[in-house]
Amino acid sequence: LLVKEVQDLYSAEHQILEALPKMADAAVTPELKKAFHAHLKQTEGQVTRLERVAELLGASPKGKKCKGMAGLVKEGEDLLAEKAEPVVRDAGLIAAAQHVEHYEMAGYGCARTYAKMLGEKEAAELLQTTLDEEGDTDKKLTVIAEKVVNPKAKAA
Repeated sequence: LLVKEVQDLYSAEHQILEALPKMADAAVTPELKKAFHAHLKQTEGQVTRLERVAELLGASPKGKKCKGMAGLVKEGEDLLAEKAEPVVRDAGLIAAAQHVEHYEMAGYGCARTYAKMLGEKEAAELLQTTLDEEGDTDKKLTVIAEKVVNPKAKAA
């Protein structure tokens, strides 16, 4: 179950690596663009960390495509295709990104707990590091939404 979760997260992170540049390009709010670019770099590190976790478990990080993330990415793509005021679209992009973050936090939390229970201390620590990063990203997106994007979207 731990290996399957790591493989699912690995697939999810690769899908995010493809989606984030599109989201950054579509965003008009400078703070949001910056946040998406920063998270792209962070995601690259998370992929490397998952590869290390898989190595510790004696498994391949590759598995089936993460269908949950595929659905979330598709929802984001659908949002980009809609006609909306740019700042309103930014508000929607934040919501889509936070759906992704919460999905990832659930997966990383489960994987971390499995690793702890199985005595895989180093794997658990690596997974916790990523879980912390995902939580921090979610909080940053909330600040951008509440202080910058949502007030402008409301006015639009």
